[in-house]
Amino acid sequence: MVRVMASGVFDLIHPGHISYLKQAKAYGDHLTVVIACDNTVRRKKHEPVTPEAMRALIVGSLKPVDEAIVGNDGDFFETVRRVNPDIIVLGYDQSFKEEQLQADLEAHGFKGIRVVRATEAADDLNATRRIVAKIREMGSQ
Repeated sequence: MVRVMASGVFDLIHPGHISYLKQAKAYGDHLTVVIACDNTVRRKKHEPVTPEAMRALIVGSLKPVDEAIVGNDGDFFETVRRVNPDIIVLGYDQSFKEEQLQADLEAHGFKGIRVVRATEAADDLNATRRIVAKIREMGSQ
């Protein structure tokens, strides 16, 4: 069985998320999606709109997803240890660089995990920030 790991905030589900998760699932037999915990979202992006447990419940209900878990606060490699993936699929806009993540995984004792990147979805509202911008635009009219 090939275990695949994908990760993200998944604050407002949109077509870009669905595309990402479908692409991730295509790499293997079992897809675990790691939902960024609220503290990580606050530290790296913004105040979460939806609490972590609710985001995990929603993402876990999506067809391509076999399991959704909330990630550790600050220790990505502990989460990788918990999931034990064969492949990590990065979102098209995630800040990780594939080669650097591959090297960091190996430095932390993870051998043989393949790192790949998903491609961008074609929809014009494929990112949470675009959805939020459109809502703000509509509110100012």
